[in-house]
Amino acid sequence: MTRREERERILVCSECGSTELIRDYEVGEIVCANCGYVISTSIFDQGPEWRAFDEEQRERRTRVGAPLTWTIHDKGLSTIIDWHDRDIYGRKLKPVEKAKVYRLRKWHRRSKVSGATERNLAYALSELTKVAYKLNLPKNVLETASVLYRRIVKQRLIRGRSIQGVAAASIYMACRQCNVVRTLEEVARAAHISKKEGGRNYRFLLRKLSIKVPPVDPKSYVSKFISQLSLSGDAEEIAMRILKRAIELRLTCGRGPAGIAAAATYIASLLTDERRTQGEIAKGAHVTEVTIRNRYKELIQRLNIRVEL
Repeated sequence: MTRREERERILVCSECGSTELIRDYEVGEIVCANCGYVISTSIFDQGPEWRAFDEEQRERRTRVGAPLTWTIHDKGLSTIIDWHDRDIYGRKLKPVEKAKVYRLRKWHRRSKVSGATERNLAYALSELTKVAYKLNLPKNVLETASVLYRRIVKQRLIRGRSIQGVAAASIYMACRQCNVVRTLEEVARAAHISKKEGGRNYRFLLRKLSIKVPPVDPKSYVSKFISQLSLSGDAEEIAMRILKRAIELRLTCGRGPAGIAAAATYIASLLTDERRTQGEIAKGAHVTEVTIRNRYKELIQRLNIRVEL
């Protein structure tokens, strides 16, 4: 309890002796709840002048420094010594003072990352940021991936595995959790590793961390493919209807979501007379033409779709 709260707590009404007081910070008064006598007219509201309706809004409106972030190894709580070599008045430092500041700056930089674990974490989080920037991922995905990587380091699952591989697996897992459409091949390419290594690390972390990752909805790929192929809105609507019917008939069970979505997009392009080749669609969907051809035959046969080739 603060000194101010202790002082206000011992206040009593001088008229009736009641300790039930009402503090009205809008008008700056302390009023007795029993008799209505105004005890004080000079209290001040020590809180901020803005309102916040949830915790996230309260943190965003705080004006006491940068917000906390999981994407930096020290969560953004560190300080820096700038490189201007000037004093508070803007005057250049003398050579002796400049050498002293140089030593302080060097040891300050070293003290921020002390130990192999922190060096590993700092390097890995920078790799996560690079991959997220290449894939144009939103901030919530990067924050989720950073929390996952910290959990991996805490459980010592990084041993024997490359930082790039674990970082790629964390990014892909975060994309799945945040419902952001990115294929494993895209993430692996951005991290400069093979798809095989990325998939192996992802399955290992999924097993060790016991995280429930929602399955990928094939519909989430359609908008991406339609945008890549510059197709119309009618084609997107038809592809969505095809996928909806395929899900109802359980034709998507055991099938890759990207392949099913690519086949639906191919059928929609034929039905709207905006023809695209299977090779063009396969290149954007990162699947083979054989996959699209097989899924295409299954859909037109089971859904009774007539396509003029």
